[in-house]
Amino acid sequence: MTAEPMMGSGSRPPGSSLQSLPPRRWPSAVALLAVVAVAVALVWIPAWTMRPFQPQTAAAMSRAHALRRLAPAATLVALGAGAALAWRLWRSSRWTGRALAAAAMLPLAAAAWVSRQNHFEWLFPPLRHPGYDPAAAAASYVEPGDMVLAVEIGGEAAAYPVRQIAFHHVVEDVAGGTAVAVTY
Repeated sequence: MTAEPMMGSGSRPPGSSLQSLPPRRWPSAVALLAVVAVAVALVWIPAWTMRPFQPQTAAAMSRAHALRRLAPAATLVALGAGAALAWRLWRSSRWTGRALAAAAMLPLAAAAWVSRQNHFEWLFPPLRHPGYDPAAAAASYVEPGDMVLAVEIGGEAAAYPVRQIAFHHVVEDVAGGTAVAVTY
């Protein structure tokens, strides 16, 4: 009579999908996933909170700006920690573990890069070569009922159609010899 080995609560049957990563690698794998989640959250939360044309509270905006200030340094730290954890997994894994460790580096690198960008400039790109027309020429595309933002300085007047500047939000111009920034 032979005794059958008993499987404890922490044992896995042979052929289980969890056997691809031995138990001693689980802490590194979980830590790597946590580092990725934190780095992505540092970039995503402020971007989601600061969405244009969405209601925002002062407290939420304060937290979002604090995260935006923290994100560039924190994502670099996360990238370094993630690289160390990925290297540890790489050295002790087969090709599937190595592929997962390498794949985890992609969102970390992306978070480190995006945290240094102003994504609102992507949404509202400035005009490369803005042009201005005299009132007589503008009459061909500005309707009588169109809203305009207007300025008069030193006897010189300028008007900016709202439907044209609404997308870019700011126009830099000179009126009456004075530089102006018209915002919408």
